[in-house]
Amino acid sequence: MVTDCLSCLNRYRGIHPALDTAIRWLEENDLSRLPNGCTEVDGRAVYVNVMDADLRPAEGAAFEYHRLYADLQIDLTGSEYWAWTEKAEPNGPFDEKADCGFAVGPEQSSGLLGEGRFALFLPGEYHKPSCISPVSNRVRKAVVKIRMGD
Repeated sequence: MVTDCLSCLNRYRGIHPALDTAIRWLEENDLSRLPNGCTEVDGRAVYVNVMDADLRPAEGAAFEYHRLYADLQIDLTGSEYWAWTEKAEPNGPFDEKADCGFAVGPEQSSGLLGEGRFALFLPGEYHKPSCISPVSNRVRKAVVKIRMGD
């Protein structure tokens, strides 16, 4: 898991070629101009989902995880609370087609997005995005999906 300012995103070049593609695309494009829905950057290797989302209470919410894709979470308007843990247990079957599973466990790290910050959750990392923050219960956000697994 990495969290930082969007202005510092280029520091993370070299971690993975698909992440480099995403960083380059984000430097050249304005996320706020994208419509809701999916925008392909490099086919299904890198794409962006933009959405308006109601936020959920963090307490009792499940963590999600992916096997193939990293999630680069960016709030365009509003602010969301996120959490991360390495101590979670899956609580249902993994959906291979959606590359998504859910798990329960204690929060070990957390923070707020918005105001030019991002959170990057790598494949296999348990993360809980889209939670109510002290200042928002709704956001417009972009989730850049970056295929890093085989």
